[in-house]
Parts: sequence; C-alpha cells; structure tokens
Amino acid sequence: MSSTTHTDAPVTDAAGTTTGLRNLYYARFGFAVVWAALVALTASALTPLSTALLVVYPLFDVAAAVVDFRSSGTARPRAPLYATMALSLLAAIGLAVAVTSGIPDVLRVWGAWAITAGVVQLIVAVLRRGLGGQWAMILSGGISAVAGTSFILQAAGADASLTTLAGYATLGGVFFLVSAIRLHRRG
Repeated sequence: MSSTTHTDAPVTDAAGTTTGLRNLYYARFGFAVVWAALVALTASALTPLSTALLVVYPLFDVAAAVVDFRSSGTARPRAPLYATMALSLLAAIGLAVAVTSGIPDVLRVWGAWAITAGVVQLIVAVLRRGLGGQWAMILSGGISAVAGTSFILQAAGADASLTTLAGYATLGGVFFLVSAIRLHRRG
C-alpha cells in the first residue's frame, strides 16, 4: 500500500506542475502580445509610457519566475529560476538607467538580458523536457540569445529602434502559447 501512495504522489505533482506551467505560459503569451502592441505604438521615442513599458517587461518576468518557482513542484529547477529572477531584476534596473541615455543603450541592456535570460530559459526547458511541451521553450531560449546579440549590434547602427523589441516579445509569446497548448494536450 505504501508503494502505491509513493508512486501516486509524483504523478499528482506532475499533473499539478503541468497545469501550473500551462496556465503561466498562457498568461505570458497574453502579456507579451499586449505589451508588444503597446511598444509598437510608442516605439518612436523614449517617453514616460515607453519607459514604463520597458521596465515592466522584465519585472513581469520576475513575477512569472516567482509563480513558476512556487507552482512547479518537482520540476522546479531552483538555481536557474533564481538566476532568472536576478537577471530580470537587474535588467529592469539597467533599463531604468539606460532610458536616460537613449535607445542604443536600451538596446544594449535589453540585448544582454536577452542573451543571458535566453541561456537560462534553454537550461530550464532542457531540465523539464520530460514534462512535454518544452521544445518550444528550448527554441525560444536559443532564439533569445541570438536576438540579444542582434539588439546589441543594432545599438551600434543608425537604425536603432525599439520596434524590434515588439517583434521579439511577440515571438516569445508565440513560443509560450505553443508550449501551453502542448501541455494542455498532454494533460
């Protein structure tokens, strides 16, 4: 009887983890799409609204990592989730400072964050691959690192623009949606 209880616990925890991640991924998709639309509308200059949007995105990432940490049970990769929280908090602070210097500095900070957060996302997704629905997160992490490099390179050019961040967020949101749907089907 104790062996039955022992084997049921991980299954229940895995189901709860899958449901929690699925709901979090749906929320992240919705946030990313709305955020991207607002950034696209305000991307021409650094205004108080665009500044707030820039800082809110990594703060939302911190909040999402906290929710992930609390709801992911046995699939909780502690160190990478702590790293995500720290990197995103540093990005929010860095962006709050960078907006005072202009769009190129914003792109540099965002790029550095995209590279480091992308690598961490890739690690988390690989560690969670047994849950299903993680291949999109693996791709998203890798693409984030590449996109971060392109933001840093764009900052050095004459065409530095925040519009590319809207595309980046939209693509990331689509990857979260794909993972959510895959987890939904698996559940």
